[in-house]
Amino acid sequence: MAKRDYYETLGVAKGASEAEIKKGYRTKAKELHPDRNTDNPNAEAQFKEANEAYDVLKNPEKKAAYDRYGHAAFEGGMGGGGQRGGGGQGDFASAFSDVFDDLFGDMMGGRGGGGGRARAQRGNDLRYNLRINLEDAFAGMQKTVNVPTAVSCDGCNGTGAEGGSEPVTCPTCAGMGKVRAQQGFFTVERTCPTCSGMGQTIKNPCDKCHGQGRVEKEKSLSVNIPAGVETGTRIRLAGEGEAGMRGGPTGDLYIFIEVNDHKLFERENTNLFCRVPVSITSAALGGEIEVPTIDGGRSRVKIPEGSQSGRQMRLRGKGMPALRGGGQGDMFIELAVETPVNLTSRQKEILKEFDEIAAENNPEGSSFFKSVKSFWDGMKG
Repeated sequence: MAKRDYYETLGVAKGASEAEIKKGYRTKAKELHPDRNTDNPNAEAQFKEANEAYDVLKNPEKKAAYDRYGHAAFEGGMGGGGQRGGGGQGDFASAFSDVFDDLFGDMMGGRGGGGGRARAQRGNDLRYNLRINLEDAFAGMQKTVNVPTAVSCDGCNGTGAEGGSEPVTCPTCAGMGKVRAQQGFFTVERTCPTCSGMGQTIKNPCDKCHGQGRVEKEKSLSVNIPAGVETGTRIRLAGEGEAGMRGGPTGDLYIFIEVNDHKLFERENTNLFCRVPVSITSAALGGEIEVPTIDGGRSRVKIPEGSQSGRQMRLRGKGMPALRGGGQGDMFIELAVETPVNLTSRQKEILKEFDEIAAENNPEGSSFFKSVKSFWDGMKG
């Protein structure tokens, strides 16, 4: 069976440029790759055919011979493409590796075409956990924090090289930051062990940073904590993270807020809750109490006659401010009616006398015991 024309196989015209040939091969490789065509039994053969064509047309000498003599140029062991003349897996692996970045580059870090790895690397982002009091979360504050981080080395201006000298291209990976090893049918890429993926080496590393371009240092920063923050609020300080490797851009610093529990107030979003104990007499007769507010002030609250434990009263606008504006929450006073302890004999006598004459004044108790009596009567029936 006659072999297909290599240009036709790649879907390009005769006389196509190197870039057009490579583009045609990329398209065919993605289209015909066996992993993407599990239901097509001919995909693997077509894929190998495309690789054989590209192996010839990407090489200027082989391409010139093919343009002049066609497939006959590689017959009889003349070192042609694909599976002839002992080329076999090695030629295929070489051809496939040229398009490896285009097929899988995004998954391996998105280096971009042709130029190898970026020489500088962005610094890491940092996280700092900051604990504050509820009062500070209410009012907002300016806080100075000390963050251990990596900063650009002033001895080499972040280059990692001594005396202003420039890094040189890594001889092991030729600046790619990776090396390739053939394992059977596939070509495997690994980070270059010589330059650790940087693509460059430094002949005279800086004594201060040992070629890293950065040094460890504690940095003091002033952080603006806006009013209304709560646990989990994240504040981003752009460019305050770790310095990049060898002059790379600096990462960011993220301040995570954690608000301490308060002795008097419980918070729920922008609302505050305060549990206030009151005496039996105040709850029964009514009265007025003074309660604290989160801003350090005081508010007077009237207690209605006959108030029960758990009753809530609202103080509008006395809660927490909403983060980035949007009004202010409310404060809820919850009454906790106290039972007196350590009574004297006289106090006990007074309470017993009061209990005898005030049984009908306990509506909830009377209703409950009527329900209990009805339940028992029903069980007997």
